[in-house]
Amino acid sequence: MILLLDAHAVLWWLADDPTLHPDARSAIADPANDVLVSVASIWEISIKRALGKLTSPGGLTDAVVGAGFDVLPITGDDAERAGSLPPHHRDPFDRMLVAQSERVDAVVVSRDTAFAAYGIDRLPA
Repeated sequence: MILLLDAHAVLWWLADDPTLHPDARSAIADPANDVLVSVASIWEISIKRALGKLTSPGGLTDAVVGAGFDVLPITGDDAERAGSLPPHHRDPFDRMLVAQSERVDAVVVSRDTAFAAYGIDRLPA
């Protein structure tokens, strides 16, 4: 299975935060699964850190890679797809995750129930 982590799931994993749902924790830890973190999530976390809305490790990309996750780049097709999605969700970062999850056939790991409106698979974080 391919997992695409939402920003909060990445942060909870890196901090070993017990908030992360046990099923999500097990799936992320399972070596049979590929775990991806979108460039969009790294960007979102960096913006929110700079605004003082959250704390995250410095060298976030290195921390993601060090955790054994792959960084998923954004393609032009991803950008077009995200921009053309129905407006079920106003968050542009989450809309990018929808587009990318469709492209790579990934399950999004997130607490956000708004993903359901797009018909993609979601594992509660």
